[in-house]
Amino acid sequence: MDTATIERLGTEIYRAEREATALRPLSSRHPGLDPAAAYQVQEHYARLRTADGARLVGRKIGCTSTAIQELFGIDTPDYGQLFDDMVVGTGVPIPIDRLIAPMVEPEIGFLLAADVRGPDATAAGVLAATDRVVPAVEIIDSRIEDWRIEFVDTVADNGSSARYVLGPPVPLDGRDLVVEQVVLTGDGTELYRGDGAAVLGHPAAAVAWLANVLAGYDRHLPAGSLVLSGSMTRAAPAVRGRSYQATFTSLGTVSCRFV
Repeated sequence: MDTATIERLGTEIYRAEREATALRPLSSRHPGLDPAAAYQVQEHYARLRTADGARLVGRKIGCTSTAIQELFGIDTPDYGQLFDDMVVGTGVPIPIDRLIAPMVEPEIGFLLAADVRGPDATAAGVLAATDRVVPAVEIIDSRIEDWRIEFVDTVADNGSSARYVLGPPVPLDGRDLVVEQVVLTGDGTELYRGDGAAVLGHPAAAVAWLANVLAGYDRHLPAGSLVLSGSMTRAAPAVRGRSYQATFTSLGTVSCRFV
Protein backbone atom coordinates (compact mmCIF):
# COMPACT_ATOMS: atom_id res chain seq x y z
CA MET A 1 0.00 0.00 0.00
CA ASP A 2 1.38 3.42 -0.94
CA THR A 3 2.36 6.04 1.61
CA ALA A 4 -0.36 8.50 0.60
CA THR A 5 -3.10 5.94 1.25
CA ILE A 6 -1.58 4.90 4.57
CA GLU A 7 -1.45 8.51 5.74
CA ARG A 8 -4.98 9.18 4.54
CA LEU A 9 -6.33 6.20 6.49
CA GLY A 10 -4.40 7.21 9.60
CA THR A 11 -5.90 10.68 9.34
CA GLU A 12 -9.38 9.17 8.94
CA ILE A 13 -8.91 7.20 12.17
CA TYR A 14 -7.60 10.28 13.98
CA ARG A 15 -10.55 12.43 12.90
CA ALA A 16 -13.11 9.71 13.61
CA GLU A 17 -11.79 9.43 17.15
CA ARG A 18 -11.85 13.18 17.67
CA GLU A 19 -15.37 13.53 16.26
CA ALA A 20 -16.75 10.25 17.71
CA THR A 21 -17.95 9.17 14.29
CA ALA A 22 -17.71 5.66 12.85
CA LEU A 23 -16.06 4.71 9.58
CA ARG A 24 -16.85 1.98 7.10
CA PRO A 25 -14.41 -0.91 7.63
CA LEU A 26 -11.03 -0.19 6.12
CA SER A 27 -10.73 -3.86 5.19
CA SER A 28 -13.78 -3.69 2.92
CA ARG A 29 -12.71 -0.44 1.27
CA HIS A 30 -9.08 -1.49 0.85
CA PRO A 31 -8.80 -5.26 0.31
CA GLY A 32 -5.05 -4.86 -0.10
CA LEU A 33 -4.60 -3.64 3.48
CA ASP A 34 -2.36 -6.20 5.17
CA PRO A 35 -1.14 -6.29 8.80
CA ALA A 36 2.15 -4.55 7.99
CA ALA A 37 0.34 -1.68 6.27
CA ALA A 38 -2.26 -1.56 9.06
CA TYR A 39 0.49 -1.00 11.64
CA GLN A 40 1.85 1.78 9.42
CA VAL A 41 -1.62 3.36 9.50
CA GLN A 42 -1.51 3.11 13.29
CA GLU A 43 1.90 4.80 13.33
CA HIS A 44 0.62 7.70 11.26
CA TYR A 45 -2.35 8.05 13.62
CA ALA A 46 0.11 8.08 16.54
CA ARG A 47 2.19 10.81 14.90
CA LEU A 48 -0.94 12.94 14.60
CA ARG A 49 -1.74 12.33 18.27
CA THR A 50 1.72 13.38 19.41
CA ALA A 51 1.67 16.41 17.12
CA ASP A 52 -1.58 17.33 18.87
CA GLY A 53 0.21 17.30 22.23
CA ALA A 54 -0.39 13.75 23.48
CA ARG A 55 2.50 11.89 25.09
CA LEU A 56 3.15 8.19 24.56
CA VAL A 57 3.23 6.40 27.94
CA GLY A 58 2.96 2.73 27.02
CA ARG A 59 1.28 0.02 25.00
CA LYS A 60 -1.84 -2.09 25.16
CA ILE A 61 -2.18 -5.66 23.96
CA GLY A 62 -5.47 -6.84 22.52
CA CYS A 63 -7.11 -10.13 21.60
CA THR A 64 -4.98 -12.13 24.05
CA SER A 65 -7.81 -14.30 25.38
CA THR A 66 -10.06 -16.83 23.69
CA ALA A 67 -13.13 -14.93 24.93
CA ILE A 68 -12.09 -11.72 23.16
CA GLN A 69 -10.90 -13.51 20.04
CA GLU A 70 -14.25 -15.28 19.74
CA LEU A 71 -16.15 -12.05 20.39
CA PHE A 72 -14.47 -10.24 17.51
CA GLY A 73 -13.64 -13.17 15.24
CA ILE A 74 -9.88 -12.55 15.48
CA ASP A 75 -7.37 -15.32 16.10
CA THR A 76 -4.15 -13.50 16.97
CA PRO A 77 -3.14 -10.72 19.39
CA ASP A 78 -2.51 -7.16 18.32
CA TYR A 79 -1.22 -4.05 20.03
CA GLY A 80 -1.92 -0.34 20.27
CA GLN A 81 -0.37 2.72 21.85
CA LEU A 82 -1.33 4.38 25.13
CA PHE A 83 -1.22 8.14 25.49
CA ASP A 84 -1.33 10.26 28.61
CA ASP A 85 -4.64 11.89 27.69
CA MET A 86 -6.40 8.50 27.59
CA VAL A 87 -6.16 7.88 31.33
CA VAL A 88 -9.26 8.55 33.45
CA GLY A 89 -9.00 9.10 37.18
CA THR A 90 -10.84 6.73 39.49
CA GLY A 91 -14.32 8.11 40.12
CA VAL A 92 -14.16 10.57 37.22
CA PRO A 93 -17.26 10.09 35.04
CA ILE A 94 -16.68 9.14 31.42
CA PRO A 95 -18.89 11.00 28.90
CA ILE A 96 -20.21 8.27 26.65
CA ASP A 97 -21.06 10.78 23.90
CA ARG A 98 -17.34 11.26 23.29
CA LEU A 99 -17.07 7.60 22.35
CA ILE A 100 -18.78 5.48 19.70
CA ALA A 101 -19.47 1.97 21.01
CA PRO A 102 -17.33 1.56 24.13
CA MET A 103 -16.77 -1.68 25.99
CA VAL A 104 -15.14 -2.46 29.34
CA GLU A 105 -12.29 -4.92 29.90
CA PRO A 106 -10.53 -5.83 33.19
CA GLU A 107 -6.77 -6.19 32.80
CA ILE A 108 -3.48 -6.39 34.64
CA GLY A 109 -1.10 -3.54 33.89
CA PHE A 110 2.69 -3.83 34.13
CA LEU A 111 4.84 -0.88 35.23
CA LEU A 112 8.31 -1.61 33.90
CA ALA A 113 11.42 -0.74 35.90
CA ALA A 114 13.79 -1.92 33.17
CA ASP A 115 13.76 -2.18 29.40
CA VAL A 116 12.22 -5.30 27.88
CA ARG A 117 13.70 -6.17 24.50
CA GLY A 118 12.98 -8.87 21.96
CA PRO A 119 13.34 -10.98 19.98
CA ASP A 120 13.99 -13.40 22.84
CA ALA A 121 11.88 -11.85 25.60
CA THR A 122 10.25 -14.30 28.02
CA ALA A 123 7.59 -14.12 30.71
CA ALA A 124 10.30 -14.61 33.33
CA GLY A 125 12.28 -11.72 31.89
CA VAL A 126 9.21 -9.50 31.93
CA LEU A 127 8.56 -10.30 35.59
CA ALA A 128 12.18 -9.52 36.43
CA ALA A 129 11.83 -6.15 34.69
CA THR A 130 8.53 -5.29 36.37
CA ASP A 131 8.48 -2.80 39.22
CA ARG A 132 4.81 -3.01 40.10
CA VAL A 133 1.54 -4.28 38.67
CA VAL A 134 -1.71 -2.38 38.63
CA PRO A 135 -5.38 -3.36 38.42
CA ALA A 136 -6.83 -1.74 35.34
CA VAL A 137 -9.96 -1.28 33.31
CA GLU A 138 -9.48 -0.58 29.64
CA ILE A 139 -12.31 1.08 27.75
CA ILE A 140 -12.02 -0.12 24.20
CA ASP A 141 -13.89 1.55 21.36
CA SER A 142 -14.00 1.11 17.62
CA ARG A 143 -13.88 3.83 15.05
CA ILE A 144 -15.17 1.14 12.67
CA GLU A 145 -18.95 1.10 12.50
CA ASP A 146 -20.78 -1.59 14.50
CA TRP A 147 -17.51 -3.28 15.47
CA ARG A 148 -17.44 -4.92 12.02
CA ILE A 149 -13.72 -5.42 12.27
CA GLU A 150 -11.17 -7.64 10.64
CA PHE A 151 -7.72 -7.95 12.19
CA VAL A 152 -6.33 -5.14 10.04
CA ASP A 153 -9.16 -2.81 11.09
CA THR A 154 -8.42 -3.04 14.79
CA VAL A 155 -4.67 -2.78 14.18
CA ALA A 156 -5.07 0.39 12.12
CA ASP A 157 -7.50 1.71 14.76
CA ASN A 158 -4.78 1.67 17.43
CA GLY A 159 -5.92 -1.67 18.78
CA SER A 160 -9.43 -0.26 19.36
CA SER A 161 -8.13 1.63 22.37
CA ALA A 162 -9.89 4.64 23.88
CA ARG A 163 -9.52 5.15 27.66
CA TYR A 164 -8.11 3.35 30.67
CA VAL A 165 -8.53 3.57 34.44
CA LEU A 166 -5.84 2.45 36.87
CA GLY A 167 -6.12 1.39 40.48
CA PRO A 168 -3.28 1.82 42.98
CA PRO A 169 -0.08 0.02 41.90
CA VAL A 170 1.06 -2.89 44.06
CA PRO A 171 4.45 -4.63 44.31
CA LEU A 172 4.76 -7.81 42.28
CA ASP A 173 6.09 -9.58 45.40
CA GLY A 174 6.04 -13.02 43.84
CA ARG A 175 2.31 -12.91 43.05
CA ASP A 176 1.18 -15.69 40.75
CA LEU A 177 -0.58 -13.72 38.04
CA VAL A 178 -1.72 -16.92 36.32
CA VAL A 179 -4.18 -17.66 39.13
CA GLU A 180 -5.07 -14.02 39.82
CA GLN A 181 -8.83 -13.82 39.36
CA VAL A 182 -11.11 -10.92 38.52
CA VAL A 183 -14.85 -10.37 38.68
CA LEU A 184 -16.34 -7.66 36.47
CA THR A 185 -19.62 -6.19 37.69
CA GLY A 186 -22.06 -3.65 36.33
CA ASP A 187 -24.01 -1.75 38.99
CA GLY A 188 -23.15 -4.56 41.39
CA THR A 189 -24.32 -7.41 39.16
CA GLU A 190 -21.70 -9.91 38.08
CA LEU A 191 -21.11 -9.80 34.33
CA TYR A 192 -17.98 -11.87 33.76
CA ARG A 193 -15.13 -13.49 35.65
CA GLY A 194 -11.75 -14.73 34.55
CA ASP A 195 -8.14 -15.23 35.52
CA GLY A 196 -4.63 -14.48 34.38
CA ALA A 197 -4.30 -17.80 32.59
CA ALA A 198 -6.80 -16.50 30.02
CA VAL A 199 -4.19 -13.98 28.83
CA LEU A 200 -1.92 -16.08 26.59
CA GLY A 201 -1.44 -18.47 29.49
CA HIS A 202 0.25 -15.77 31.61
CA PRO A 203 -0.13 -11.96 31.45
CA ALA A 204 3.66 -11.61 31.42
CA ALA A 205 3.78 -13.88 28.37
CA ALA A 206 1.60 -11.34 26.57
CA VAL A 207 4.09 -8.58 27.40
CA ALA A 208 6.93 -10.78 26.16
CA TRP A 209 4.99 -11.40 22.94
CA LEU A 210 4.71 -7.65 22.44
CA ALA A 211 8.43 -7.07 23.05
CA ASN A 212 9.27 -9.75 20.51
CA VAL A 213 6.94 -8.25 17.91
CA LEU A 214 8.34 -4.76 18.48
CA ALA A 215 11.86 -6.09 17.96
CA GLY A 216 10.92 -6.66 14.34
CA TYR A 217 10.47 -2.89 14.05
CA ASP A 218 13.73 -2.19 15.94
CA ARG A 219 11.74 -1.07 19.00
CA HIS A 220 11.46 -2.18 22.60
CA LEU A 221 9.47 -1.56 25.77
CA PRO A 222 11.41 1.09 27.71
CA ALA A 223 11.68 1.38 31.47
CA GLY A 224 8.87 3.51 32.83
CA SER A 225 6.34 2.13 30.37
CA LEU A 226 2.84 1.00 31.24
CA VAL A 227 1.74 -2.15 29.42
CA LEU A 228 -1.87 -3.34 29.58
CA SER A 229 -1.62 -7.07 29.04
CA GLY A 230 -5.09 -7.87 27.69
CA SER A 231 -8.57 -8.62 28.93
CA MET A 232 -9.08 -11.43 31.42
CA THR A 233 -12.78 -11.72 30.53
CA ARG A 234 -15.20 -11.04 27.75
CA ALA A 235 -15.71 -7.31 27.08
CA ALA A 236 -18.87 -5.73 28.51
CA PRO A 237 -20.71 -3.07 26.47
CA ALA A 238 -20.72 0.26 28.31
CA VAL A 239 -24.12 1.75 29.17
CA ARG A 240 -24.78 5.37 30.08
CA GLY A 241 -25.49 5.76 33.78
CA ARG A 242 -23.92 2.44 34.73
CA SER A 243 -20.90 1.87 36.96
CA TYR A 244 -18.45 -0.97 36.36
CA GLN A 245 -16.03 -2.46 38.85
CA ALA A 246 -13.23 -4.97 38.41
CA THR A 247 -12.41 -6.78 41.65
CA PHE A 248 -9.17 -8.74 41.64
CA THR A 249 -8.12 -11.49 44.04
CA SER A 250 -5.09 -9.66 45.41
CA LEU A 251 -4.50 -6.58 43.26
CA GLY A 252 -7.45 -4.57 44.53
CA THR A 253 -10.34 -2.96 42.68
CA VAL A 254 -10.78 -0.39 39.95
CA SER A 255 -14.01 1.16 38.72
CA CYS A 256 -15.45 3.48 36.11
CA ARG A 257 -18.78 5.17 35.45
CA PHE A 258 -20.35 6.35 32.20
CA VAL A 259 -22.55 9.44 31.94
